[in-house]
This record gives sequence, structure tokens and C-alpha cells, in this order.
Amino acid sequence: MKITEVRVVVTCPDRNYVAVKILTDQPGLYGVGDATLNGRELSVAAMISEHIAPLLIGRDPGQIEDIWQSLYRGSYWRGGPVQMTAVAGIDIALWDIKGKLAGMPVYSLLGGRTRVGALAYTHAGGRDFIEAEDRVRAAVAKGFKVVRAQVAIPGSVGTYGVGGAGSAASVLTEHPGNLQGDGGRMPSVEKWEPSPYLRTIPALFDHLRNAIGFEVELFHDVHERLTPIQAARLARELEPHRILFLEDPLRPEYLESFRLIRQHSVTPLGMGELLHSRWDCLPLLTEQLIDYIRCDIGHAGGITEARKIAAVAETFHVQTAWHGPGDIGPATHAANVHIDISLPNFGVQEMVFFSDAVNEVFPGAPTFRDGYLNVADTPGLGNDINEEAAKKYPYQRAYLPVTRRADGSVLDW
Repeated sequence: MKITEVRVVVTCPDRNYVAVKILTDQPGLYGVGDATLNGRELSVAAMISEHIAPLLIGRDPGQIEDIWQSLYRGSYWRGGPVQMTAVAGIDIALWDIKGKLAGMPVYSLLGGRTRVGALAYTHAGGRDFIEAEDRVRAAVAKGFKVVRAQVAIPGSVGTYGVGGAGSAASVLTEHPGNLQGDGGRMPSVEKWEPSPYLRTIPALFDHLRNAIGFEVELFHDVHERLTPIQAARLARELEPHRILFLEDPLRPEYLESFRLIRQHSVTPLGMGELLHSRWDCLPLLTEQLIDYIRCDIGHAGGITEARKIAAVAETFHVQTAWHGPGDIGPATHAANVHIDISLPNFGVQEMVFFSDAVNEVFPGAPTFRDGYLNVADTPGLGNDINEEAAKKYPYQRAYLPVTRRADGSVLDW
């Protein structure tokens, strides 16, 4: 069996996605992967079509590990979000082929089920404490047992996690004065300051725990905006509220500073959204500086690399909480759940409900019921692509927002 074609499909049903379809010389046998990198979609599409695809024609699609190694190490230039997203798209599609050829769902190839479903969480953001509470309650009414809670910060503009930014949406809104000559639009600009944030978040969770109690697991996403001492302060002040974990408190460039947070707080920590390989994760895992590893398997080399990250994490009592927002495609969401239900150290899984347009283009996304995600017991990943439907939704240039402080200096979004 040989790979005959690597097809890249860029489409925008509500938002941009990059799909990979790998065809083989066996009639009807193909695999579908996801290689979406929000705001840099065309970079990944070019990486696959111009550089990776020619290397795969004629290869045996069953040699997943060797193909992964050749794409990662054989290029000499390795790592980074563009390359690792491209590798992930190929890897996910190859696992889909292997499952279809074996006549088994991918989770069976990964060792079989360890649980009946993957515990899922959703986002609840509000303009004030009451609205945040209402949205947490609405999520619980849908069946969620775990909810990430965010709230607008006084004096800020476009607080992350409240409104469209809560799902990491590509933003198409006009930034006055920055309209591009080709009709594209520059990123929207948010304004944020740490002091009101550090006052507001502990008060939010005080309100939520008093109103809702401790039966629902709650947590919060910092989104890499704090300094180490600020993060340590916040983690300590959140201790009475027993959150599931504090998500991404520091920038990925400063992993060693998680030691400072650990010295001052027992609030569980999660990190990994911007880490792209097992080597990026190692210091956090081996020193037990976090409790949940949050890599996006669609940006970290796919199923092959995620299994290795999870194995290291298990050794050091760290659970998985793979990144799973709306800006990765259904194929990555399916891959998440196949890994989740086969791992011994799975923790919780981020999820979104896809729109009708996305489901039209990418049928077969995981299903949600009573707080848990699941996949069908069909061969492969269970996800597909409707290429004719994809043509109805052409690519639209879009960027993630940019955050600036009150003095105009750039901050992490």
C-alpha cells in the first residue's frame, strides 16, 4: 500500500480550517487530518503542500512512526507551531488510515478503552459576576460537570474569555487606521491591566462558590498574562475556592518560574497550550511543577507525539487536559477523544459545539452527553471531510487579537 496524494483543503465555515486528506492506492481508503493554526493557516497549508507532500508520495502510510521521525528530524529545521501543526495534520490522517485498514477505531489501536467517556468542560464568561454565574448554571443544565469561568475586568476592553474571545476566535473586526490595502483587516486590540484583574478574579470565584457551591468543578484561564509573582499571588488567593486548576498562568518562555508558584501555593496548575513537543514539556513534568498538561495535539505533532507526552506525564502523576477550542478542526477533537478514552492518566477535555456549517464540511465530530465526550465505534477516527461543501466557504484572512496595556505596550493575549 502506498500514498498517492496529499490533499490540503483550506475552508472557512464560520472560521478558517486547514484539512489534510491523504489518499492511498487502495480504492476508497484515505485518512483525514486537521492542520489548523489560527491566524497562520496559509503558512501551514504551504508547509504541507510545498514541502511535506512530495516526501510522502509512494510511502507506506502504515509507517507512522518512521514518517513522523523523518518529518521532524529529517528536515533538520525542527519544531515550532507551523511545522508541528503540519506534522500533526499528517499524523492524524495516517492514524485514521491505520484504523480504517484494521477495521477498528483508533482508540483500540492505542490499547483500548480505559473509561466509558472523556469528562468534558466548557467555557462560561460574563460581563459581570451575575452573568458569569448564569452562564455557569446554563452549562451545568446542559450536563457539564466542569466549567471554566471568566469575567470582564473593570477598565479593560475586550477581556479574554468574555464574548467571542472566549473561544479563541479569529477576529475580523476593523481596527481603525490599520485597514490593509488588500481588503484584509488587522487584529483587533484589547486593553488589559494586571491590578484590576488580580482583584477581580478571586472575587469572582468567591461569588461563584457562595452562589453555586463546590459540587461543580470550576477553574480559570490566565492566558499567560502574569509575572511569576503575580501568578503565585493569584494561585494562593484562589486556594479556598478549590479550583480544578489555574490554566496557563505564565508565558512558555518562563517555565522555570513555575517553581515560584509551587513554592507559594497548592492550587493545581495546568500548562501546555503553547508547547509543541515532549521536550518543551519535560521540565514541567519531571519536576512536577504542574498537575495538568494542556498541549494542543494538533499543534504538537499529532497522536504519535501526544502519546509520548502522556506517558512521561503519567510517570510524574500529571494528568492530561488537551487543548480543544473551536479554532482546531473536528478531526483533532476526534483524535483528542480517542486518546482520552485510552489513557490511564486522562484528566479533562476542553470541547466546543460546532456549528451546522462546520458539521456539514467535517461530519463525524465527537458527541457530548451527560458531561462526557465520546466517539463512534467505527474504523479510524470517525471524522470525514465533504470537499464539495468546503468549496462553499472560501478562506478569509483573520487574526487573533492583540492585547496592550494602558500605556500602549504589547502584552500577551
